[in-house]
Amino acid sequence: MRRVNVIGVGMTKFTSPKALRPYNEMGKEALLDALKDSGIDYKEVQQAYTGWVYADSCAGQKVLYEAGMTGIPIFNVNNNCSTGSNALFLARQAVAYGIVECALALGFEQMTPGALGVVFGDRPIPMQTFFEKLFEVIPPVEGAAPAAQLFGGAGAEHQKLYGTKSETFAKITVKARKHAEHNERAIFRNLVTLEEVMASPAQAPPLTRLQCCPPTCGAAAAIVCSDDFAKKHNISAPIYIAGQSMITDFTSSFASKSPMRVVGYDMTAAAAKEVYEASGIGPDEVDVVELHDCFTANELITYEGLGLTPEGTAEKFIEDGDNTYGGRVVTNPSGGLLSKGHPLGATGLAQCSELVWQLRGQAGVRQVEGARIALQHNIGLGGAVVVTMYRKD
Repeated sequence: MRRVNVIGVGMTKFTSPKALRPYNEMGKEALLDALKDSGIDYKEVQQAYTGWVYADSCAGQKVLYEAGMTGIPIFNVNNNCSTGSNALFLARQAVAYGIVECALALGFEQMTPGALGVVFGDRPIPMQTFFEKLFEVIPPVEGAAPAAQLFGGAGAEHQKLYGTKSETFAKITVKARKHAEHNERAIFRNLVTLEEVMASPAQAPPLTRLQCCPPTCGAAAAIVCSDDFAKKHNISAPIYIAGQSMITDFTSSFASKSPMRVVGYDMTAAAAKEVYEASGIGPDEVDVVELHDCFTANELITYEGLGLTPEGTAEKFIEDGDNTYGGRVVTNPSGGLLSKGHPLGATGLAQCSELVWQLRGQAGVRQVEGARIALQHNIGLGGAVVVTMYRKD
């Protein structure tokens, strides 16, 4: 396979659904920003992969036609919360295997207020088995959002296995807000205390409301290309993808009676292993990480799933400050899904954008000093996970 470079990224400010920004407007803004960042014209993009969850068919065409109608293949991707990274995976694959020289990945989402719910009630629900297997282990929590019950169950299992304190999960939100304070594109930039997080309304234990990501609207984009294309356009030393893996569920997700595995722990571990082997880079060499913190419980178990800290040691990892500036590896300098926001189709490409800015040294106040290697983790239940390693020469 050929090396694949990320030569342009773009991202809107993430907003509340109450802002009522239409998805095509947000998508076009992110696309134009990525094109400007790359220095190329839309006519040079040979394929486009667009990701979204809550939109009608061919929404990708609606967005891209406003930028230009060049006849290129446009693919629409939907894999729940990992959708944006799925689009990036396909764009990278097209370039890596020599199908095209330049490809676009674009993600956008126009969400509605409130927790995620079932859209089509007259047909089988893709997530039904996930909840059935969860409730074989723990009872349903009346009034709690379905996703909070899944990830709350994972947190509760970690507590049972390793004695993790409820306050430890809450500290992740405190950290996320500190990071987002310096991100002008984040939806929640105000600081919160540990006491405020713990006192917010209870969801599925150990989670409270401030430990759950908000419904968000926004868009993000990335342009990827071959070395030859970059050289032709005088793009020197671009950030490149050193390894990438996409994994779906194993039988262990349902057979092991483990809420942590129901929410993708084994997928994460397998994808990370593939990426470390393909890139020749281990977790101890990573400087900065953007991982899927839809709930604090998922960030905590993902530290271990990615091998950033050994199994059972995530609490110590947090207590020692190894997940933030001055520690071993800065996780979610953007503020993550908890504070930056989580527009489902855009999230994976927003993570990509943040990491590219970090490796270029363009992250401003939230810059991770000396960052050369970055790791991305984006998961969608149903399910799929994409893990991506970026680096600069």
